[in-house]
Amino acid sequence: MIFEHEIPSGSRLYFGQSAKIKREIERIASETLETLGFEEIVTPLFSYHQHECFEDQKLLVRLNDAENHEVTLRADSTADVVRIVTKRLGRSTESKKWFYIQPTVTFPTKEQYQIGAEVIDGTFKDIAETTTTLLKQIGSEPVMQIANIRIPHLLNEKYGVSLDVLKSMHVEQIMAADLPWIEQLVRINAVSDLEDLNPFPDDIKAELEKIKEATDKVAYNNMVISPLFYAKMRYYDSLTFRMFEDNSLLAMGGIYTIDGVEAAGFALYTDECISNKMNRG
Repeated sequence: MIFEHEIPSGSRLYFGQSAKIKREIERIASETLETLGFEEIVTPLFSYHQHECFEDQKLLVRLNDAENHEVTLRADSTADVVRIVTKRLGRSTESKKWFYIQPTVTFPTKEQYQIGAEVIDGTFKDIAETTTTLLKQIGSEPVMQIANIRIPHLLNEKYGVSLDVLKSMHVEQIMAADLPWIEQLVRINAVSDLEDLNPFPDDIKAELEKIKEATDKVAYNNMVISPLFYAKMRYYDSLTFRMFEDNSLLAMGGIYTIDGVEAAGFALYTDECISNKMNRG
């Protein structure tokens, strides 16, 4: 029996203090991003192309349009923003910096409110510093974890490490690989661990140097390095970052390519930010 007052598991309800905090975070975000030169966009809740973003398509909530074409509810905003801006709005706008404040929906009934931004032809430095600026404005200075998805792909394609093992971060199985430098790679955690990259083969070394260069350029002190982290969104192809506070994932972003368009973007998870603020009283 489903009672009248019940809501589906994974859906969101805001009231009283949580509703007030949500409104304040979104106000600060919109004002801050507009000051930084971003324009706002609100994308459709329905999409034809969400399946191209996810490796696990079971996450998508599927429906059909009037012509019986399959559509899905918005489970990710990045790809739709890039496609709409470059293919639909391209001739009517010159702006390359866009932000959105809207929820995503994944199967079966999970809602996730996000504040995100995409920069066409943007750099890792651009988007990482935009994210830290926004988080600071809402009263949070979390740990920034920097990774490079090319490293797990290289380990899989050239050195025989299973991608499933890398995705699930089974450290013991990764360490079991017959590679003289794998233990040193696994143990990289601090920026200082990137000082001596000579033990690594040239292809891995080149990708680690990209991480090191990013840490030099991004003006942020609280950084850790996670060279084996695998970002599960299909469009990420190089540097990524995640922002953590008290074991809560507050934001994620990086550089990516969609339909040949190079861009950089991030998503801030509003619900986690609200929870953190309420937990701090």
